[in-house]
Amino acid sequence: MSKQLYLQSPERKRRLKKSIIFMILAFFLVIGGAAVGIYFFVQSALQPVDKNDRTPVQVSIPIGSSLSVIADQLEEKGLVKNAEVFKYYVKYKGEGDFQAGNYSFNQAMTVDELIEIMKTGKVVASEVELTIPEGYQLSQIAEIISKETGRNTSEILKVMNDPTFIKQMIKKYPELLTEEILAEQIKYPLEGYLYPATYHYGDKKTPIKEIIEDMIKKTDSVLAQYRSSMAAKKMSAHQLLTMSSLIEKEATEKADRRKISSVFYNRLEQNMPLQTDPTVLYALGKHKSRVYYKDLKVDSPYNTYKVKGLTPGPISNSGLSSIEAALNPEQTDYLYFLASPAGDVYYSKTLEEHNQLKEKYITDAKQQ
Repeated sequence: MSKQLYLQSPERKRRLKKSIIFMILAFFLVIGGAAVGIYFFVQSALQPVDKNDRTPVQVSIPIGSSLSVIADQLEEKGLVKNAEVFKYYVKYKGEGDFQAGNYSFNQAMTVDELIEIMKTGKVVASEVELTIPEGYQLSQIAEIISKETGRNTSEILKVMNDPTFIKQMIKKYPELLTEEILAEQIKYPLEGYLYPATYHYGDKKTPIKEIIEDMIKKTDSVLAQYRSSMAAKKMSAHQLLTMSSLIEKEATEKADRRKISSVFYNRLEQNMPLQTDPTVLYALGKHKSRVYYKDLKVDSPYNTYKVKGLTPGPISNSGLSSIEAALNPEQTDYLYFLASPAGDVYYSKTLEEHNQLKEKYITDAKQQ
């Protein structure tokens, strides 16, 4: 019996070997088949939904939209076959820096065409185009909205300062808006939180709340990239936007914002008043070409000639360069700066040097 088993063992070995080879081949066939299937699935998903259908499909991409939100919207509108494939393809190509706005697409477009259009921001003609410059105050922004939408400025300001709306925004954007904006000394809670950019709307009847929220959302998305830096400096969004607004209002085209930032921080460290003229104008509620000595006496928590430290809140919106300067001031010993009529900015370490520069460059001095 043992001899018979011994004689059969080679045959069994051959069968076992064939079985193993068969299983290995089957495994690779399954893997290969799956890979081929996935390849063709992805290739199909990247093709136009319908090459013959050029019917315009309107898509509105709000400011601050994530790639996932955009991909889902394109699939819902029937412009891409699969949102997940679109999303991973965009990441694979290193794209994704899409512009907000109102777009006109069609189902005959390829995925690459959709990407290119959203990347370059080739939006369809909009009925309303709001361009908010850097350094603009809430009242000025209200005037722009009024001009472009035909709404009454007082109506817009009422929405901007509506306590219920503001509390809704605080709840919706907690990392940006905090109870700090509701402090008693704050002039306008949303001052400095309406980001300078161009906003497109297809209808002049777009709700004011929607327009204001878009500007808040944009500010939130911009500051999101600086959360770690703010945390490291123990700086709240309110403090950052307040400091950056002071830099924004003092900076000329020729100014080095990081140097201006250093002067403000150096003065704060030495417990000196910031003494910046734009805060006086903000306290007065006026837009003037120059500040007189009598203006410096205005009684307001925003008057940095009378009150030490930062203002209670921002005095305007801020551009990206001012925000970055507020986070990363240049390391200097400067305590003073002044801008000449030509826009050049001069820095000094002592009051004596400052007065010498003032005498040399400022011919139109403040008067009583």
